[in-house]
Amino acid sequence: MSKKWAPDTWRAKPVKQAPTYPDPAALADVEARLGIFPPLVFAGEARRLKADLAQVAGGRAFLLQGGDCAESFAEFHPDNIRDTFRVLLQMAVVLTYGAALPVVKVGRLAGQFVKPRSADTETVGGVTLPCYRGDMVNDIAFTEEARAPDPERMIQGFNQAAATLNLLRALAKGGYANLHKVHQWTLGFIADSPAAGRYRDMADQLAETLDFMAACGLTSETTPQIRETSFYTSHEALLLPYEQAMTRIDSTTGDWYDTSAHMLWIGDRTRDLDGAHVEYARGISNPIGLKVGPTMEADDLIRLIDVLSPANEPGRLTLIVRMGADKVRHHLPPLIRAVAREGRHVVWSSDPMHANMVKSANGYKTRHFDRILEEVRGFFAVHKGEGTHAGGVHFEMTGQDVTECVGGAQAITEANLSARYHTHCDPRLNARQALELAFLLAEALKEDRVKQRHTATGS
Repeated sequence: MSKKWAPDTWRAKPVKQAPTYPDPAALADVEARLGIFPPLVFAGEARRLKADLAQVAGGRAFLLQGGDCAESFAEFHPDNIRDTFRVLLQMAVVLTYGAALPVVKVGRLAGQFVKPRSADTETVGGVTLPCYRGDMVNDIAFTEEARAPDPERMIQGFNQAAATLNLLRALAKGGYANLHKVHQWTLGFIADSPAAGRYRDMADQLAETLDFMAACGLTSETTPQIRETSFYTSHEALLLPYEQAMTRIDSTTGDWYDTSAHMLWIGDRTRDLDGAHVEYARGISNPIGLKVGPTMEADDLIRLIDVLSPANEPGRLTLIVRMGADKVRHHLPPLIRAVAREGRHVVWSSDPMHANMVKSANGYKTRHFDRILEEVRGFFAVHKGEGTHAGGVHFEMTGQDVTECVGGAQAITEANLSARYHTHCDPRLNARQALELAFLLAEALKEDRVKQRHTATGS
């Protein structure tokens, strides 16, 4: 691979998952307009995230990444943004307690408008049309006009991302993230949960910790860290014309940054070593994620790491493992061993959503809560066995009370799916299911810490 890089060198490479725009001149016009729009995020913020992720890579922090499968224009509403942000805060507090580590919070928000698809077309009733690729590309309605890729949708996506980021920054720094308030929300969840007894002990211990901190003078009035939080955004760098238009030189360092999000990731379908998406990602200085599926070979993974993180800088690269509950324990160990053997610094994160999709008897795509939990547990068990740090989790979830994934303490069944099945793409955990997973993971993390402490002290 050539060492020379510019924001447009990806255009000389094979491009997968790319829409075919019917009017190239209109596409070029949109790209030019986006190229002079203000940045959505700043290079300094991306550097702070990289520093936070370096702590995760070193085993001194934990990564929580979550949000929409694919954001939609129709569901754009401040309440939806706020509710997803709130659940992520609740999950982070619970995980902080369980892991006894700071939690780096990264949302799949403010830019996750495009999705890879398994086929370029879709056939319904004998009619074949281009597949729906996300609201930044085309419309979900099954008509020829709606499915035609429209570059103007990139402008709408930018504007929605800008408004979303504005609200997220206000929520993160304006007092909404106050730890005491977050804990009160969590108590409300526990009171309504069928599994309330299981979670109440941990909630009571969290309350005692907050009371102790207040007694020591650490309150929201005296300590900014209690009333504010750092929150970052991320999305899949799939629509490369948009990403190129948002790529700018940082005036303080001279480095290139994609200013559409703090972190970008490459999907399992577009991770070809000589492909356009790897070529684009290797040149930007943002933290990068790489989805790692069950077909990934150890040698290919090392080659990708060397291209995407040639300086081997901690925090630069996050490996997001999505193998399936029945495959993770078999396929993951050789990859971990290869990375450790070669001395590569990466964050390991578990995405238990994407390889656990099934179709219900009534035709809905869904995911089973138990399978999601099983993949997470397998991921952590493998890392424990290899003596490496299981650095984080990556969930598709929403703050809305949807019925898209089955199971959990709510006991959502396949018959319930039609009640509130709102996703434009893949099924998401609802707020209760997401928080329940956080409690179950926190329990396991805490139990493991206690065992390690007892082993170390011989008690």
